[in-house]
Amino acid sequence: MSEGFGMREFLGRRYWLVGASEGLGLALAKRLLAEGAEVVISARNADRLQDLRCAMPPVQVQAMDVASDTSVATATQAVGPVDGLVFLAGVYWPMKSDALDAAKLVAMCDINFTGCARVLAAVVPGMMARGKGHLVLTGSLSGYRGLPGAMGYAASKAGVMALAECLEADLHGSGIKVQLANPGFIRTRLTEKNDFSMPFLMDADEAARKMMKLMHGDRFSLAFPALFSKVFRLSQFLPERVYFRLFDAQH
Repeated sequence: MSEGFGMREFLGRRYWLVGASEGLGLALAKRLLAEGAEVVISARNADRLQDLRCAMPPVQVQAMDVASDTSVATATQAVGPVDGLVFLAGVYWPMKSDALDAAKLVAMCDINFTGCARVLAAVVPGMMARGKGHLVLTGSLSGYRGLPGAMGYAASKAGVMALAECLEADLHGSGIKVQLANPGFIRTRLTEKNDFSMPFLMDADEAARKMMKLMHGDRFSLAFPALFSKVFRLSQFLPERVYFRLFDAQH
């Protein structure tokens, strides 16, 4: 690990933010830029990326579709070595099992989870060769346990969370720091699809501030908002019969 990296000093560090053309990712990019980092933003929408490049001159952009092996390989080569990778890409549609949309279900799994795996597979070997790096994955409070109407999103985020834990177990002591952010509801175009109450709804900048707090420290994970996260974390200890009965009572 290079000097100062363990303290999460971002000045002069090169960070690649995948899925950062709006919302939480864009808010985080602005915070990293403010701390002196060199920031590369990737997303599928090339026009949106060019608008950001013009609006935020220090930022670099690279179009990439995380659902495509070829696109990920091409983008990784174009971006080159990075000190840090933050994976934020994700799609979401509310979906219950009795109204299953196959295309949307597969898209959530392929972009949110498999897309994360594709990018990691392209970036981690280089970090291993250099003996240093910083990996930050974005899970969700919904990934702690199955939820009604979230069969694609919750499952894909649970996969990301398990992937982060595997990486931490494998890479601890390697010089590569692994971290996992598990946010609750964030006010974005994705949550606009929800027709239910969203407790502790955060704006993107507030969520980005929490992520920066995580990235500045040495802990592995951070679930937020703190009070709301306790509900999800404690649910893991409920017996299955009790847990599923809670949802039956709401129908």
